[in-house]
Amino acid sequence: MKILRKILIPFALLYGFVTWSRNLLYNAGILKSKSYDLPVICVGNLNAGGTGKSPMIEYLLKFLLSDYKVATLSRGYKRSTKGYKLLSGNETAAEVGDEPLQFKRKFNTAMVAVDADRQNGISKLQKENPEIILLDDAFQHRKVKAGLNILLTAYNDLYVNDFMLPTGYLREPTVGAERAKIIIVTKCPPKLTKREMETVRAKLRLQNYQELYFSFIEYDEEIISEEIKVKLSSLKDKKFTLVTGIANPKPLVKYLNKKGFDFDHRLFKDHHNFTEAEIAQLNKEELLLTTGKDYVRLHKSFKPGQLFYLSVKTAFLSREEEFKREILKFVHKK
Repeated sequence: MKILRKILIPFALLYGFVTWSRNLLYNAGILKSKSYDLPVICVGNLNAGGTGKSPMIEYLLKFLLSDYKVATLSRGYKRSTKGYKLLSGNETAAEVGDEPLQFKRKFNTAMVAVDADRQNGISKLQKENPEIILLDDAFQHRKVKAGLNILLTAYNDLYVNDFMLPTGYLREPTVGAERAKIIIVTKCPPKLTKREMETVRAKLRLQNYQELYFSFIEYDEEIISEEIKVKLSSLKDKKFTLVTGIANPKPLVKYLNKKGFDFDHRLFKDHHNFTEAEIAQLNKEELLLTTGKDYVRLHKSFKPGQLFYLSVKTAFLSREEEFKREILKFVHKK
């Protein structure tokens, strides 16, 4: 695999040059970006997948929804439908994408829409009169100029240590990070020291206008199956099967192992569309645990109490109130 990646270096350099040139044209105003009067917040990354964008969108929804009419706009990756669609919550993950459906099921009062064309999606959403729009995974979508860019990078996979696709996992050169006002290092060890934070800060080489925050994944104490909730600790005396179709299941597997649970792991690719044969095989298992994103794709294929999901959320190591003030400062400024 390492040899193959080295062979692909010329293609990675070419891809990097193309994306760098494209960004240069946008920065120079030759290619046009559209700005908006209402607050548009983009949550994205430079690395492909696995930085915690969905938990961050959910964090912002939970924070903002009590005081504002908030909408989210996603591409709706791997969905069967085309164009713009405003979710009701009754769709399937196959129709609208797993992450948007997860947002709608968790935050029913939010306006959740999908559209690969973000300009068109925002135009349609504006008819619903939102006060804030959250763009999910749109950092490279330069046709839209978000008022505030939040860039995520995982602690064990910093973008400064990565290389361009297809040799590495970067979607664009690291200079693109300069478009972000806020950078959040996600999936940190919960006991990360100040010295370790400063080491990361030095590696990222921030601009004067950029704010840096550190977050970690916090797991719920309960697991959920539609209307059924039980303590995660109740699985201690049971053997179960963990099913994951996410970009990076390692933190979850590590967490469950650390807790001493006895389980088998069925690993699938990110956004995996489960086949009938795979569903039939999984139905042979008495007890299944999965992620929130996988649950919206799987739950209708299992009987009540057979499939549960473990919810996760973004938690800040420090300066959480400063982060919230930064968000509200932008919202009020617009």
